[in-house]
Order: sequence, then structure tokens, then C-alpha cells
Amino acid sequence: MAYFIESYVVVEMASAKAEKALSQGGNRPLGRLSGPIFTRPEHLAVFATHASTSRGRLYPEPESATRTCYQRDRDRVIHSTAFRRLKHKTQVFVQHEGDYYRTRLTHSLEVAQIARSLARVLALDEDLAEVLALAHDLGHTPFGHAGEEALNAATIDFGGFDHNAHALRLVTKLEHRYAEFDGLNLTWETLEGLVKHNGPLQPPLAGPVASFDKRWPLDVRNWSSLEAQVAALSDDIAYVNHDIDDGLRAELFTIDDLANAPLVGEMVKSIRARYGTLELGRFIGELVRTLMSVLVEDLLSETRQRLAEARLTSAEDVRRQKRALAAFSPRASEDVAALKRFLFAHMYRHPRVMVPMGRAQVLVTELFAALSADPALLPSDWSAQCGSTGDAVTGGVVRDYIAGMTDSFAMLEYNRVFHTSIAL
Repeated sequence: MAYFIESYVVVEMASAKAEKALSQGGNRPLGRLSGPIFTRPEHLAVFATHASTSRGRLYPEPESATRTCYQRDRDRVIHSTAFRRLKHKTQVFVQHEGDYYRTRLTHSLEVAQIARSLARVLALDEDLAEVLALAHDLGHTPFGHAGEEALNAATIDFGGFDHNAHALRLVTKLEHRYAEFDGLNLTWETLEGLVKHNGPLQPPLAGPVASFDKRWPLDVRNWSSLEAQVAALSDDIAYVNHDIDDGLRAELFTIDDLANAPLVGEMVKSIRARYGTLELGRFIGELVRTLMSVLVEDLLSETRQRLAEARLTSAEDVRRQKRALAAFSPRASEDVAALKRFLFAHMYRHPRVMVPMGRAQVLVTELFAALSADPALLPSDWSAQCGSTGDAVTGGVVRDYIAGMTDSFAMLEYNRVFHTSIAL
């Protein structure tokens, strides 16, 4: 399908347009915005989540006089230890491979930018969409999905490991910033959206979700808010775009490969036809803004159509729907899935990615075994929580300890425990 929309590509960079106007004696006044000019909606939609009707926090506390409850949630996430650690956690490339490539932190910031923009256009609560975008990867282990697979395999006998469930555990238990409670005491709507990042949940629930749901039910079988749905789709938009960027710069695939790739192939050919050979950074900029604009416009169009058909009167109506209301069109969904398959084959399974990830899995597996066998190797505040050597309690403590590590700290811990290192 040709998503190519001429206006996405023919728009020249602002500096180029200004230079052309000056060189050709153009009379367009410089320093003025060109249309169309977007004006944000004045009021939230009826189907938006309204901070004034939040279901509140598990532990009652006075609210801020200067921030809504969702702004406060956002600020608590940004100031959390888990959020800071995302700076040194793998997105695709191990963090030490280069300072250009995305990490979990820069990825989360890009997701938040897209989520906030989409929420603004749809008259949703921008702050709730933003905090969900910022928090969605808090539960990731060091070394990305490879680290998660290794930690899950090591702990499968007592619950395994799931990064979405662990994110809930972080913000409700493991963050120790407040004297009166564990966790960050986020609002119900933020916790709900965090748990249902991939949609409604069906039993059996992961351990951290099941235990918390008994204390404070999160309505796990129903859809989440529109803000949460938008944040989840923003994740897809962000990573297919920045992985194209990172993959090209890392030379895992070429522009010629992309010219034959799903969804972006026609965009690549059009950019080449208009500009000829561009330096890599300019080519990536043109391609990424084209692809991102196409995906955003498709998502907005499909979502608006679904909202019109649903005839909603409240945010609760969103949760009772039988399908997601924020979505790509069926054809765009197919093409995004095809583009993901291209990235899987050319990037995520490339030897330059797979070899260090294989070594990282060995590191996580051996570190878990060593710390479980000798909890005295743990820092004192962690070893104090352990039970008997090798039991499920000790295994759970070690699981939490390793899951919180950054890539660099995991390598340091391996060196400390084994007096040697694994070269990634």
C-alpha cells in the first residue's frame, strides 16, 4: 500500500526554504510560521480521563496545590531510581557500544513525546499519557530482552520474570523514597495503564500483578484508558523509527535494503528522487519524519473513526469496549507488522546484536546462580531479605536485585563475584 502523501516529503528544511527565498528574491516574510497552525483543544473530551475524577492512591496523602495527580505521578517517575537506571540499560545495542544509539531512557523520552502529542490532538489528558510512556519500560532487565529471557529461565520454578509485571512491583514495592509507604503511591489510572500496556489481561496473572490486584483491583480484564492505549501505540511508532535510524548508522542494513522494505520502500525512493544522494543524517531525518507522520496520521484517522462509532459518554465507556479504540487502520497494522519483521531479520537477529546478547545471557544466568547459592555476596540490605540458600524467597530477592541492574553494573557485579569478566 502506498501511504506516501506528497506533503510529507516535498516540505524542505526551514533553512533550505529560507535560503531559496533569499536567492530567488522571494517575498515570503522570513521568521513567520507557515500554515496550517495547530491550536490545541480548549477542553478535554468526554471520553478522556479527568484528573478530578481519579480513583485516587492506595495510601491517602494530600495532593499538590500546583499539579494535577497525573502531573505528580509523572514527576515521581522521573525522580525514581528505576527511571535514572534506564540511561544505562540496553534498547538494542549494549550500552557501552556507542553513545549515539538509543538506550531505554532515550527510547522512553521519545515515546513520551509522541504520546503527549497524540493525547493533545485527541483532547485526552496529556500528563497521564506522558507518565505511562515514561514508565512503560521501568521493569526491563539489563541487556534488553536477552537479559529478560535469561532471568525468566532462571526463575521459572517460582514465577519467572515479566518486565511489565516487574514495573508494577517497582512502583508499588521496590522504590524506597517515602517514609510512610513502599513504592511511589501512583494513582489507580497510572497503575492500570502500566499493567495493561499490551491490553486486557487474562488469568493466570503474573505474580506481582496478581498479588497487587488482590489488594486494589485494577480491572485487568477490561481495556485501559485511551491515554494508556495511545501510550502503547506511541511505543510502536517510536521504536520502528529509531531502530531504522540506529540500524542504518550501525550499518546493519543499507538504504538499498530499506528501498525494498515494507512500508518505507516508497518513501526511500521518493526521497532519493527529490534530493538525490544525501548525507546519512539528512536522509535519516527525511525518512523518519515521513514515516512518523504517516503512522501518526493513520492512527489519528482510525482512532477518530472508532470513537465516532462508539458514541462514548465517559472514560468508563472506553474500558467497557470489546476492542481497542486507539489503533492503526487494518492495512497500516499489517504494514507495521511487516516492517517489524524486516527489522527482526536485519537488525535484532544480526550477529553484531546476537553475539553480545548471547554472552549477556550467560552473564545473567551465572550471576543469578552464584548470588542465589551464596546470598552473603549480596549487599547487606538485600541479603537481609533472603531466606534459606536456594529457596524461592532468596531467588525472588536475587531476581529483583539483578532486574534493577544497569548493563554496566551487571558487568561490574560479575567481575566482583567471579573475579573475571565477560567481554560483550
